Amino acid sequence: MSFLTANARSAFVGSDNIIVGMSGGVDSSVAALLLKQQGHAVSGLFMKNWDEDDDSDACSAQADYEDAARVCGWLGIELHTANFAAEYWDDVFAAFLREHRAGRTPNPDVLCNREIKFKQFRRYAAALGATGIATGHYARLAKAESGVRLLKGRDAGKDQSYFLQALRPDQLANVRFPVGEILKKEVRRIAARHGLHNHAKKDSTGICFIGERRLRDFLHRYLPHDPGPITDAAGMTLGEHIGLPYYTRGQRQGLAVGGQAGRPEAPWYVLDKDFANNRLIITQNPRTLLNDWLGAGSLNWLGDPPPLPLRCTAKIRYRQADQGALVSPSSDAGVSVAFDVPQRAITPGQYVCFYDGDVCLGGGVIECFGNRPADNGLALGGGVANGSVGNRPL
Repeated sequence: MSFLTANARSAFVGSDNIIVGMSGGVDSSVAALLLKQQGHAVSGLFMKNWDEDDDSDACSAQADYEDAARVCGWLGIELHTANFAAEYWDDVFAAFLREHRAGRTPNPDVLCNREIKFKQFRRYAAALGATGIATGHYARLAKAESGVRLLKGRDAGKDQSYFLQALRPDQLANVRFPVGEILKKEVRRIAARHGLHNHAKKDSTGICFIGERRLRDFLHRYLPHDPGPITDAAGMTLGEHIGLPYYTRGQRQGLAVGGQAGRPEAPWYVLDKDFANNRLIITQNPRTLLNDWLGAGSLNWLGDPPPLPLRCTAKIRYRQADQGALVSPSSDAGVSVAFDVPQRAITPGQYVCFYDGDVCLGGGVIECFGNRPADNGLALGGGVANGSVGNRPL
C-alpha cells in the first residue's frame, strides 16, 4: 500500500515569505540559509518556552539566542522573538507531570511539536504576515491524492518523523523541512562552507525547550517522594525506591541494588511498577522485558485512517529500526499492535509510530503491553494481553 502519487514531489514550491524556527543550532541555521538561496523572503523566530529557574538554565537559553541572532545577522535576515512559556506549561509540561505521576513515561517532544512548534509558532508567524513556516527537522513532505504526506528524513540516523506523528494534517500545510533531503554530515559541511559559526555545535539532546538536565533531579522539584520496596518478581525485597514516577521500564541506572547476596553479578532492570502496593519490580533477566504485543490509544492518523487490520512497520522509540507489525482495531477505539519479533521494554506513556515504507501514517500512545497466546499468530484483533504486574489491557 502506498499513499503517494507516482510523481510525488516537494509539497510547496515557489517564492514565499517564510519564517524559520531558529534554535541556535546548525539544522535550523542551514534551513534558513537554503531557503534564502532559493529566493524566498526569509526571517527567523527564536522561541522562549521555559522560564529559567537557575543561572545555568538562563545561560544556556541566552547562548542559544545569541547563536540564533549571530546566524541571522550573518545571513542578513530579521530575527523575531516570542515567549510561549505559559502555553508550554499548560499544554506540554503539565501533561508531562501528570503522566509521570500516573507512573507512565511521557515523551514531551511529541507534544511540544504539536502544541508549540506547529501550533503557537504557526499562529505567531501568520500574525507576522508569513505565508509559511520552516524548521530544521529531518523529515520530508510530499503531495498525495489526499493531501500532504509526512515522510521520513533522508538521513535514516537523524529521521525525526517519529516526533511529528501527533501533528494534525492541517498543521503540515505551508510547512517546509529544508534539511529533510540532506544527510546530517552534509548539513554541517554546508554550514562550514558558508561561514556559519555554529557548524560544529553539539546537537541538543535534552527535554524539548527545557534543555539537558538530569531528569531525576529536575523531577524532584515537581513530583512528591513516596518511597517503597524494590522487589524481584517473586516479591523478595531488594532495596527501596524513592517514588514510582521516577523510574521507567527497562531502566538500568539508579536502582542502587547491586551486590545482592546469592545473586549473580549481572545488571538489574526495571521490569514493572505495582502501584497497588507501591512496589518497583526489577529483574536480572533481560528476556523478561520482551513482549510482542501492545495496546495504543489517543490515535492520530496523518491523513485518512487506513483500513484495519493493517500490515505495516512500527517504532516504539526514536531511532529504532522499523519493526514488522499487524495493527488491528480494539474494542475501545484504540488499536492492538502485534509485532513479528518481541520488542524490548515497551513502555506505557510512550508513542508507537506507524509507517508504510517512508510514509509516516501516524501513531498513538502506548497504554499497555503483553504477550499473545502462542497459537494466536498475528491475527490479534483486540483481546486481552498476558501482561505482567500493573499492565492494563485495552
